Amino acid sequence: MTSAEAVPTAHIAVDHYSAVHLAAETARAVAERCRLSGALPDRAAVVASELASNLAKHASSGSLFLQPLPLGGGMEIVAADRGPGIGELQRCLADGYTTGTSLGAGLGAVRRIATALTIRTQPGTGTLICARLTEPDAKDPAGQEVGVVCLPADREQVSGDACAVVEHDSARTAIVVDGLGHGPAAAEAAQAALRAFHRAPDLPLPALLTGLHRALRRTRGAAVGLLRLHPGRAEYSGVGNVRVLTLTPLDVEHRLTGQPGIVGLNMATPSVRAFPLPTEATAVLHSDGIDQRWARSPSAFVHRLPPFLLAASLAHSHRLSRDDATVIAARPRQRTP
Repeated sequence: MTSAEAVPTAHIAVDHYSAVHLAAETARAVAERCRLSGALPDRAAVVASELASNLAKHASSGSLFLQPLPLGGGMEIVAADRGPGIGELQRCLADGYTTGTSLGAGLGAVRRIATALTIRTQPGTGTLICARLTEPDAKDPAGQEVGVVCLPADREQVSGDACAVVEHDSARTAIVVDGLGHGPAAAEAAQAALRAFHRAPDLPLPALLTGLHRALRRTRGAAVGLLRLHPGRAEYSGVGNVRVLTLTPLDVEHRLTGQPGIVGLNMATPSVRAFPLPTEATAVLHSDGIDQRWARSPSAFVHRLPPFLLAASLAHSHRLSRDDATVIAARPRQRTP
């Protein structure tokens, strides 16, 4: 999500086979917006069609999330469900394998087409699949250990939330903005904050938040959370109800929320809270459109999810549909040898 004008994640609820065609057309449109060349938009449509078809036939409460890669360079299609899980995953990944009775048909074709494919499944819990597509000479998307989902409230055409993740030096800086209320006026505030963020995302977090406060003075204001990830540590600065925490394979730690106030209207001097970020820990930053109760006792399955599947899982299972909802899950940049 590197654009200064962020577009919400395309979300397709796959509750009927008619969603398959919509999934294919949406994937083609996202690929074209990402400027993927040649046959890649058509291949993206095939991937989305196969994943949606699987959900329609065999899963329950299935969803597809389609969007540009959070750090640019391609697109991703994530399928999430609360279905029976995939019992014979390796067999399903064989090209040409089909079945009329269980989840997993067509995954061989998806693996062949996608630049990178990641699957996590558990019987009785469900399945999460992320297919990423990039140009043949692009950097391997596996290194993008970042997941983002940004959704408008039900019956809203635009999202009052916005988000971005950028890389600079050895750090990653993430922002989640929750414009006050819903609809176009909230979206205007969120996008104004995002434009200001992109002008200087590498500033110290208090200075960055102060700049956002100035940029939002003629809007209705917003809650803002800023998260900077370094190898082994993180920094958080925020105002309003944007939460951050870390998820390790065993625990949930460093539950923080922003200082009281509204960015653009009334804001105290920003503070920064630093905390350690152990190896394999994922930092999660989300608006209040994600039910905070998800973090009370996540399952072992959730604890082990990579960031790009974790973000989709939280949006799929814990989104409050009456509100705009945004979640970023990320790890620091990998150290280069």
